[in-house]
Amino acid sequence: MTEKKRVLFAAFEATPFIKTGGLGDVAGALPSYVKDDEFDARVILPLLGSIPDEYRRKMKYVENYEVRLGWRTQYCGLFTLRRGNVTYYFLDNEYYFRRPQVYGEFDDGERVAFFSKAVLETVRHIAKNYRTDILHCNDWHTALIPVFLREHYNGDPLYDRIKTVFTIHNLKFQGQYSRYMIGDVLGLMGSPADGQMNKDDSVNFLQGAVIYSDAVTTVSPTYAEEICTVAYGERLEGLFESRKYKLYGIINGIDRKVYDPATDKAIVANYRTDTVEKKLEDKLVLQRELGLKEDPNIPLFVMVSRLTKQKGANLVAELLPAFKEREMQLAVLGTGDFGFEHAIGDFAYNNSENFAARITFDEPMSRRFYAGADVFMMPSEFEPCGLAQMIAMRYGTLPLVRETGGLKDTVSGYWDCGEEANGFSFRDFDTTGLLNAVDLVLNIWYEHPDTWKKLQRNAMEMHYGWEESAAKYRDLYRSLLD
Repeated sequence: MTEKKRVLFAAFEATPFIKTGGLGDVAGALPSYVKDDEFDARVILPLLGSIPDEYRRKMKYVENYEVRLGWRTQYCGLFTLRRGNVTYYFLDNEYYFRRPQVYGEFDDGERVAFFSKAVLETVRHIAKNYRTDILHCNDWHTALIPVFLREHYNGDPLYDRIKTVFTIHNLKFQGQYSRYMIGDVLGLMGSPADGQMNKDDSVNFLQGAVIYSDAVTTVSPTYAEEICTVAYGERLEGLFESRKYKLYGIINGIDRKVYDPATDKAIVANYRTDTVEKKLEDKLVLQRELGLKEDPNIPLFVMVSRLTKQKGANLVAELLPAFKEREMQLAVLGTGDFGFEHAIGDFAYNNSENFAARITFDEPMSRRFYAGADVFMMPSEFEPCGLAQMIAMRYGTLPLVRETGGLKDTVSGYWDCGEEANGFSFRDFDTTGLLNAVDLVLNIWYEHPDTWKKLQRNAMEMHYGWEESAAKYRDLYRSLLD
């Protein structure tokens, strides 16, 4: 029997253990789909203080060892946990990881540097049973792994054979710190990395990963193109343009078993494509829960999102008076910038018949939004991938999105595709573009109900599962190992 290829996913968060955003969903789902008769995928994470006790109690202690970081020598404990078909490794160091929050600490740069170095030391300690072929690193929290691998472990046969893949989930966050860290924390003073990681007289972790990794991926094909431009490159567009030969865009997926309107226990009425009329019951229940006028004939738009400019909350807040003039309802669920929270919340309070705002994050309620809505609004300024639009389509809720990143790759807008569309889209990030798209939605809803049903079926029949994404990653791994 041919020996399996071994892929070790390194991430700072993964569901169900810890999640602050889409990275947690990806790291928690993708490895189990990558794993097959050819690949053995495992995950390595920091043992963060916010991981629930229900998982901590199930972890098994393996051993402990020392990790060298700059002039420091730090303890690292290794624990394992098997969940589903995936083995997880957890790296323990209470000084770095026993914190009240995942990110936002005063020494995040040093914390992620320790984790990156500890991952590489752990590779040696698990090599007897798991000889790593590929290290798949995710976002800036693991960006130092490819750098350390080539600078600190060069010449060691165990490490020289390892290939690295670095995935960018959101380029906004790069890990930029004072130059003093190169020597004091990273131990890279005078190395080639000293110059290669220099950006604007600071050390840029993500830049190092892009240079040192064997392959760089983003979470959608369009985003891979966009980051090579000034508009989306976050001052690294020249770097990406010069590394196009190893830059790939692979769209994320959703877990179709978790997000399934036929079995979801968080919603009132379950339905499938052939019983989508039952969705109306979920709509009426949601209208009642939110205090909206219970009316099956008025289209219910929802937005489940961080309330930030990146997510288009500024456009929505500015257009609220225009929305009020139209026969529509809008419900918003999420938290974010105080100004947007206040503007949307205050407007909804004063126009409660057709507008509602829940300034919180509530996972069960988000399911009720997905199932009960007619339209899912996602007018992002930029969106590396986006999962919410895929979930909405799964629930027969038509997405209204701006054409950027993964939204462009997953939503076929009515203006371009007619009755073959699975939603609605607009191009320019401004209020005119969004309002015109809303008016088109209202026209199809009120004047062309048969077309609406066709679009709804198209959306529900889309298959944005992890199976397709995992197959593309396996192809990438093979190309690196052949």
